[in-house]
Amino acid sequence: MTQVDSAASWRRLAANLLLSTMGGVGMWSVVVALPSVQAEFGVARATASLPYTMSMAAIAIGGIFMGRLVDRVGVMLPVIGGSLSLSLGYILAGQATSLWQFTMIQAVLIALLGASTTFGPLVADTSLWFRRRRGIAVAICASGNYLAGVLWPPLLQHLIETVGWRSAHTAVGIICLVVMLPLTLMLRRPPPADPDITDAGAVLWFGVAGFSPRAVQTLMVMAGLTCCIAMSMPQVHIVAYCGDLGYGPAQGAAMLSLMLGFGIVSRLGSGFIADRIGGFATVLLGTTLQAVALVLYLGFNGLSSLYVVSALFGLFQGGIVPSYALVVREIFPAREAASRISAVLMATVAGMAIGGWMSGMIFDLTGSYRAAFLNGIAWNFVNIGIVILVWRARQIRLATA
Repeated sequence: MTQVDSAASWRRLAANLLLSTMGGVGMWSVVVALPSVQAEFGVARATASLPYTMSMAAIAIGGIFMGRLVDRVGVMLPVIGGSLSLSLGYILAGQATSLWQFTMIQAVLIALLGASTTFGPLVADTSLWFRRRRGIAVAICASGNYLAGVLWPPLLQHLIETVGWRSAHTAVGIICLVVMLPLTLMLRRPPPADPDITDAGAVLWFGVAGFSPRAVQTLMVMAGLTCCIAMSMPQVHIVAYCGDLGYGPAQGAAMLSLMLGFGIVSRLGSGFIADRIGGFATVLLGTTLQAVALVLYLGFNGLSSLYVVSALFGLFQGGIVPSYALVVREIFPAREAASRISAVLMATVAGMAIGGWMSGMIFDLTGSYRAAFLNGIAWNFVNIGIVILVWRARQIRLATA
């Protein structure tokens, strides 16, 4: 019988990481293709940005429903369906004759039914195959969407420059089909029937500080949302910020790449830390350090200092999102892992979308990103308060159990 933390567990993790990296193209391709799509259909920049906004919303909504489906039928079938939808979506997107067609294909086939299956559900599945090394395993799997952000944009840009955006989308669809479908076969086995995995952290919250399980889930969703509203300010606007400061968008793009690179380091490091101090403490450490980095953006705007602060921001914030999956596994039973983890992780995606828009609106109103950074810091402290509240309630429950 398959055991947790076994060789089979690590092979499962490798498959999940590759699937997440491949499926993550659904989050990044629309950004890379934006200028070409705008020129093709002759629309304004705001209108051309609509596919991105709808895609992020669709991934968030789809992740919640896919998580529930995985809890009922297992992870393999939803990921097979997601792989097929992703492939079909890219092939059809390359044939779109109008922006609304491109937007609907991107939102429904690529995001809602495709990419949404390759983040939260795969992180949840990974958490069921590990006990002693759960923290680092979840962190590795959650790095897939960051790896996608490192690998896919340059490949897509090269394809767009050489064969055009339509053929580039068709090529991505074929690549996803050829690579992802064979990988899904590695998801055939159900997770180990290990008592510790099944029951670990299954805390009954009824009567604890007035919390019900639904209330705790809502608080965790709010935590994911608020932390990523704060996180989105540098990630979404660093390129524009550098342009406003006179450094040019190329410097901002380089800072974003540096930020994402250190984010991968952070995700892996947070996994090692979480295996020693637990998910709650790791989330609090990460979100507190994220607040520190946001404050540093207010004090330093020189080119060299912005590179340093951006690297620190990536190093501080990258481990927060996967740590939420560990927190959910500490407080809810394994049979609910996919639906509950997916809901929280998809809230982080929604937070990025809302925060990016909110920061832009604040900039339009004030003519400066200073107020946007302050807004991010405020949301960051709301996040810290929510996490402390849930952590304290859990401590009370454990003390009285």
